Amino acid sequence: MIKTLVAYFSASGTTEDVAKTLAQAIDADVYEIKPAVPYSTADLNWMNKKSRSSIEMNDKSSRPALADTNADIAAYDTIFLGFPIWWYVAPTIINSFLESYDFSGKKIILFATSGGSGFGNTVAGLKPSVAPDTVIVEGKLLNGRQTEANLKAWA
Repeated sequence: MIKTLVAYFSASGTTEDVAKTLAQAIDADVYEIKPAVPYSTADLNWMNKKSRSSIEMNDKSSRPALADTNADIAAYDTIFLGFPIWWYVAPTIINSFLESYDFSGKKIILFATSGGSGFGNTVAGLKPSVAPDTVIVEGKLLNGRQTEANLKAWA
């Protein structure tokens, strides 16, 4: 039996809403990826080159600390991994998450929310953070209101 997890990082609640609806639609467990230091509105101001998110995204080696590393990744075969797209890639906290666990032999299906940009080089940016035998699939941008039926059909 394939066991599925929906893991997500949400800065403003948009990705969280999609992740919870997806988990319900596919009968999966849910895990929230939380930063050790939550992001404030000022931290997320992408127009400010000195904001925390801008600094992190300009430094590809940045690995924001996680609040915990308690996800039981070993128990899952498939992980849907959701996040907002920042600068055409996943926020670097997603690399922090991937580097905190062993995803050997797992399948990771990405989903994202975005104000306008696509996945860009997201898969290439995440691949070095997992074991070579981990499969990462560029999934889908899930913007706007998502229904369980639509998400079940996609997943």
